[in-house]
Amino acid sequence: MELTALHLQKCGIRPSYQRVAIMKYLMEHMTHPTVDTIFRDLQKSMPSLSRTTVYNTLELFRSRGAVKELGIDGRNSRYDAMLEEHAHFRCRQCGKIIDITLPANVKEAIQALPSLTVEQTELNFIGLCHECEAELKEKDK
Repeated sequence: MELTALHLQKCGIRPSYQRVAIMKYLMEHMTHPTVDTIFRDLQKSMPSLSRTTVYNTLELFRSRGAVKELGIDGRNSRYDAMLEEHAHFRCRQCGKIIDITLPANVKEAIQALPSLTVEQTELNFIGLCHECEAELKEKDK
């Protein structure tokens, strides 16, 4: 069985054709896409796919722990298939979102919080990516 379908089954999700396609898209596109991005890209090969199906599928994935929903955008929810604890950086100029690996001591500190069960961590940084910073410096010359 395909890795994507196995991941869905481990999360208690029946792997239908559309669910596997959406999950596979998320696993292959680590760009933290929105519902609209996923819908637009998948509809080309799946004309019967609806925006509502993508939204409902992502909500099912989120509720079962198959993906994380990110609020870093401020306007649209973004989705992330990487479930390991990590942080995100969003460029305020181009909107690109980049994964940041957390050092082991940060993960250990989170796990060591007394009397708390941490289910999800969301650590976000906002600034300029290297490309946008270079572009702005070039304009200032």
